[in-house]
Amino acid sequence: MSQPAVPVIDLGRCVDALPSAAVVDQVADAAERYGFFQVIGHGIDADLIERVWTGTDAFFALPIDEKRRINRTRENTRGYYDRELTKNVRDRKEVLDLAPTAHPELPDDDPRNVHAVDGMNQWPNLPDFRETMVAYMQSCNDVAMWLLAAFCRGLGEHADHLRDEFAFDHTSFLRLNHYPVDDVLSPDEAAAVTELGAMALQHHTDAGALTVLLQDEVGGLQVAAGDQWIDVEPVPGALVVNTGDMMQVWSNDRYRAAMHRVHPHRGVARRSLPYFFNPKYRTRYSPLPGSIRPGDVAHYRPITWGDFRQARADGDYADYGTEIQIAHFAI
Repeated sequence: MSQPAVPVIDLGRCVDALPSAAVVDQVADAAERYGFFQVIGHGIDADLIERVWTGTDAFFALPIDEKRRINRTRENTRGYYDRELTKNVRDRKEVLDLAPTAHPELPDDDPRNVHAVDGMNQWPNLPDFRETMVAYMQSCNDVAMWLLAAFCRGLGEHADHLRDEFAFDHTSFLRLNHYPVDDVLSPDEAAAVTELGAMALQHHTDAGALTVLLQDEVGGLQVAAGDQWIDVEPVPGALVVNTGDMMQVWSNDRYRAAMHRVHPHRGVARRSLPYFFNPKYRTRYSPLPGSIRPGDVAHYRPITWGDFRQARADGDYADYGTEIQIAHFAI
């Protein structure tokens, strides 16, 4: 029996147009069945994507001491890190986390504007790196806002129902992932921290609303479907989209926050760039009225995003206790 494939959806996208009914149906179906899908026709320029890969490679090629000069901390989650934990074990990867900044061609009161605090970012000294990553984050945010409208319409809500939660001071961020062949830590460093897990990235769900991911040609990303793991095969020019815990709550369990992992590829390095689309810290979320089917009830009590995100971030940065899950808020 052949393995099921994660759907590929052609958005045929225009930033200023609402998602068509056909796209809404496809997105809703993929979110319910898999929690994962790939999109083409997303509108991000191929030249920008190529420049993003060039900048990513240039950063991770820097000497380890230079990368660690912009290390992130528990207080500032923007920067480099090579000891990330998932499920309380260490991943075989190194990352650089960056927050969006205001779009230079949009007024501050434009709802499409990415208006997070750029001051937290720690930028490497590389030509055109900052400009390229800022432009790419804005493009990812445009795609995510457009998809948010599709998700809302699929739940019987107005397309703009959740838009204000993601305007201005939202908490989305871009992560540059590098999965090296060998551990980046020295043997002495590795002996002093949490042991490596069996996967390059352990099984988990994403905490926020949705994730827009650019993966390279190596592959290794897998999503759980029933009792099997499905490969999310790289599609040239496509972005991978997955729903997060927040969308599962908003949809009252109709949209899956799918469990996924990265299988180790021995002998070859891998890169990926997830844009985690997250709302304002003060956002308080619970099942949307349109998502509660006749005869059903809300499955979750309200959750404050800032508290939930901080607890999850603490578990990623270091082992500060049990990793929080939306199941802790189930009614």
